[in-house]
Amino acid sequence: MKTLNRHWLGLGIGLSLALSAEPLWAQNLIIGSATEPSAIDPHFARSGNNQNIAQQVFDRLASIDENLQQHPAIAESWTNVNPTTWRIKVRAGVKFHDGSPLTADDVVYSLNRPKEITNSPAPFTGNIASIAAMKIVDDHTIDFTTREPTPDFIEQIGSVYVVSRKAAEGKKVEQFNNGSAAIGSGPYKFNSWVPGDRLQLTRNEDYWGKKPDFKSVTIRFISNDAARIAALRSNSVDLIDAVPPEDAEQIAKMNGYKVFSTASARLIYLALDTARDETPFITTNDGKPLTPSPLKNLKVRQAISKLINRDLIIERILNGSASPAGQLVPDGVAGFDPATKVDTYDVEAAKQLLASAGYPNGFGITIHTSNDRFPGDAGIAQAIGQMLARGGLKVNGVVAQPYNVYAGNASKQAFSAFIFSLGNTTPTSGPGLKNLLMTVNAKEGTGIYNRLNFSNPAFDAKMKEAFGEFDLDKRIAKFQEATRIGFADMPVVPLYWQKVHWAGKSSLVYLPTKSEETTAVNTSLAK
Repeated sequence: MKTLNRHWLGLGIGLSLALSAEPLWAQNLIIGSATEPSAIDPHFARSGNNQNIAQQVFDRLASIDENLQQHPAIAESWTNVNPTTWRIKVRAGVKFHDGSPLTADDVVYSLNRPKEITNSPAPFTGNIASIAAMKIVDDHTIDFTTREPTPDFIEQIGSVYVVSRKAAEGKKVEQFNNGSAAIGSGPYKFNSWVPGDRLQLTRNEDYWGKKPDFKSVTIRFISNDAARIAALRSNSVDLIDAVPPEDAEQIAKMNGYKVFSTASARLIYLALDTARDETPFITTNDGKPLTPSPLKNLKVRQAISKLINRDLIIERILNGSASPAGQLVPDGVAGFDPATKVDTYDVEAAKQLLASAGYPNGFGITIHTSNDRFPGDAGIAQAIGQMLARGGLKVNGVVAQPYNVYAGNASKQAFSAFIFSLGNTTPTSGPGLKNLLMTVNAKEGTGIYNRLNFSNPAFDAKMKEAFGEFDLDKRIAKFQEATRIGFADMPVVPLYWQKVHWAGKSSLVYLPTKSEETTAVNTSLAK
């Protein structure tokens, strides 16, 4: 009888496991992330640290695949009725996490809402600026009128998240952060967020799309690279992002772990304050304010570019995991301009440019950077500081700050020369050029990432021509012309396009994307 009981006990356990939809160890996924969101409100900021979370909880009108190509999502289809009219069909059967249906009214509300967001370091207002009117035809159909012909209209509005009007209307960012307003329709439900520690998500069992592999997800915020890698090796987490290149090589050789990599379309650049006569961190060599600022002089900006040895940074700090850049997007993204070359490292030519500009003995400069946004960011700033010093500039300091503080300060124009990045997440260079280099104009939605207040009328004019061109080949050619104009003026010094690495247990598969997102949605169990 005892033997029989043991047999039935074993059979019961076997049946229990067999009936389970997935193995017990697959119920929870723990991700170690280098960056933390500044808010759970999906409309608060377009920055990557916020988007990593937003896209797991909320849906967008269109989704972007690993190669930056757009696909229908909440917008099941779209039709260009005439140059200024678009009709969008909203997917039927989609429910928010509270069980209420997602309708055209929620979409219209969501496209109006970014205008209400204040103090955003990276607003969505540029994505909706072309909308002149929205008319709800029925619960699943919307007619849009644009202010002018807008060939890339879906590219613009497609990345705006859809929120529930019932849950979000009248709510502040704090109510998203505590979860009461964080009601999306995405693959995961928001559970809780402990700032500085972790965020927890639960699988949306009623998700309209492909159901994720994991029932629950814990995202731990571990900004220190060594600590993040140690957490992976100690099995405290299952997957980590922002793996430094040298560590990626080592982890790839270890049993039980995998490395997932992709060449991204993220440009790392040095931004220079070209607009102000007096800028806070430019001084004479003895530390006094220097007016007018040398950074307003094109020859000075060209000299700074030539003092930076991009290949050495890539080799020594990034272990080869990057490509030197001379413009916004790499070859392979529509709008890349073959005529806009990577600047050459030439100290003597730089010194001649400085002398010709009237600064033969240089001037004082401070470099600012984040210290947790992308691999090597603080080290790269230190290296650039050393390179500028060798070229005759007096580097007063290199200052690094956590990204959630740094991004806000950069948006307030608190710096003079600072390292930043822009991840291109669209099929063409157009939106990136518009956001980074066009003159700041809140009404037109241009220059939302133009933290320099840079303005070039010729560049703006060419961009406006491009955005009004429905012929794709002609539009891309105009983006290339705009690239030549904008980067010749050098308000930003392009440094490199980074290669990005994730690492995880060999039981997992991670889909790396050129948009560099770190999500449970891109994580699956190895078959």
